[in-house]
Amino acid sequence: MISTSLFNELYERAEKDSVALRIGVIIDRRGEVLLLERDDSGPIKATLKLPGTTVEPHEPLDAAVARGVATETGLIVTRIRCHVGHFDYLSPVGKPVRRLHFAVDVAATYPIRLSAHTAYTWAPLGSDLRVTPSIRGILEDYRKLGEARNPLSETVG
Repeated sequence: MISTSLFNELYERAEKDSVALRIGVIIDRRGEVLLLERDDSGPIKATLKLPGTTVEPHEPLDAAVARGVATETGLIVTRIRCHVGHFDYLSPVGKPVRRLHFAVDVAATYPIRLSAHTAYTWAPLGSDLRVTPSIRGILEDYRKLGEARNPLSETVG
């Protein structure tokens, strides 16, 4: 479980760095992660994304995590397990953004009710996922965290 002081530290660091905050959430179902897909009727297949949201001004990070998951998937967050990492980028209008990533537990992994996406998939964590390089790095960090917590586990591949 994440402490309030860590949430406060992440928030304060973002304010100091003058970056807007977004949240990305890893929902793990026995080694598969939930990825969302937008309509990709164009000629290039869109990348998959983690559920998430924009943090509203003065919104507590744990509230943003729960709201983002509920809004995008209909799932209910029961626990925020850990902060996995973050990356910074420029928004399409050139504003600096920091995307914080958290691993969570949910009450149930079904039914999934999508709001802004057209499809979802449960993808094996170790597979070659159709995600951005930044998300691939976050998922790799998450996989390594799991191995560090359970050093007797074997990676099949």
